[in-house]
Order: sequence, then C-alpha cells, then structure tokens
Amino acid sequence: MSAPHPAAAGPGTATVAAAPALEVRDLSLRIGGAQILEDITFTIPTGQIVGVIGPNGAGKTTLFNLVSGVREPTSGQVLLAGRDVTRASITRRATAGLGRTFQTSSIFPGLTVHENARLAAQVTEGRPLSLFARPRRADAASRRADALLAEVGLAHRSEHRAGDLSHGDKRKLEIAMLLATDPQVVLLDEPMAGVASGDVPGLTEVIRGLHRDHGCTVLMVEHHMEVLLGLVERVAVLHFGHLLALDTPEAVMADPTVQSAYLGESV
Repeated sequence: MSAPHPAAAGPGTATVAAAPALEVRDLSLRIGGAQILEDITFTIPTGQIVGVIGPNGAGKTTLFNLVSGVREPTSGQVLLAGRDVTRASITRRATAGLGRTFQTSSIFPGLTVHENARLAAQVTEGRPLSLFARPRRADAASRRADALLAEVGLAHRSEHRAGDLSHGDKRKLEIAMLLATDPQVVLLDEPMAGVASGDVPGLTEVIRGLHRDHGCTVLMVEHHMEVLLGLVERVAVLHFGHLLALDTPEAVMADPTVQSAYLGESV
C-alpha cells in the first residue's frame, strides 16, 4: 500500500507536504469530575510504528477508544490523513482507513478460520455481510482470504474452527481480517495479551509485516517491552492521563522524568 505523495512541484511552485497519517490535537476526556485524558497532542507520519506505554489506569485504552470512535472526546480533534474524524462513527473511520484490534479477540469462534477472513474481505468488496451464503472458493473474497491467511501463517488452519485456535493464532486471524479492509492506520491494543511465549516471535513478525509489506501506520499498546521496543520507532508514555514523553525508545528509556514517574512501577 503506497503512502500519499506530495503534490508535484513545478517552477515557482511550493511542494505541499502530505498530512500525517494520524494526528491528535488537545484530546481530552472528562467523565463526571474525573479527568481521564487531558490535552493529548501528537502526530504519526505515514508508515511509522509507535508504541504506547504506561501503567494500568494511565489512559492507554481510553486513548484508543477516542481515536477509533468507541467514545467521543470532551474536547480536541482526531485527524486521519488530514481529515477530521472526531465525530465520525466507527464505520466511517474504518472507511477512511482506520483499523483496530482489541485486548480480547473479536472473531466469530463458531466459524472456520477461512470463513472469518472471507467475511472481512466480503464486506470490503461492498457485498452484504452473510454468515449463511455458501461462498464459491474461487470468488474474489475467498481468494483474498486465502492469500491473507497464508501471509499470517494460518493457511494450514483454514478449515479449523476459529474458536479452537491458540491465543496467538487468534491474534493472527484478527490481523488477517484487519488487512482485508485495507487499513492505512492500525491500532493494536495489547496484541500479545494471553499469547504463549512460543507464539510471540511469529506474531511479532506478522505485526512487523503490517508495516513492511502493507505500509500501514501502526499505533500499539503493549506491556511486553522486549517485543514493543523491537518493533517501534517511537514510544509515547502516558501517565495519569497526560502525555509524559514521545521520543525514540532509547531517549524515552533514558529520560529522567520518565524514570522518576515510573520509579518502582513497570511500564
């Protein structure tokens, strides 16, 4: 998937820079008297992988909920490729190129692995979602499903019941379903949660492929620090609803403010 190109510059014409893939401006959420997030501002250039860390209650999942449209912010803006989607529905954000996974698997456990992937591809083609229509294995949605399952390493499990997969393979299936929608920006909420240690390297490589092979911009929350630091280009640190730092992994880990905030705490 190619990133948008700047407008061509002719004689006497200034080059127009492409908008960031994701931009958050002064994003805040207040519930009752509690300030959950306050004035969160950052930009993610197209194709970058950014990790979000912070202790429980820091506001990581809340941030994802605001960006993906699960909740509306009290104030602030969310922009996708320069387009304001702050009040847009989850469906409209998906159409605009935003995809998300959740902490718990969101698959159809009673269907086969192939049926799950095929349904995602079918919806992307603009066809109605149907759990009952018997697909032709040669149709476009089925071919797309086959290709994506092969890409994430699940071709051999294609006809297995999705609910019988390991946690790691369920995550791979979710990513295959996400890729079927051709997202430009992907939010991964703790993809390694519940995943057995033996499945971590394979899942890590699948996540790396989102960026390398599909050009996706990725924002991910992950407590598995070795995995996160091996994937991301920058790290955002949330602390009690505030953005404490956003920099390279090396700079963030060496930051005295971050070290002080997390003294005795696991990030």
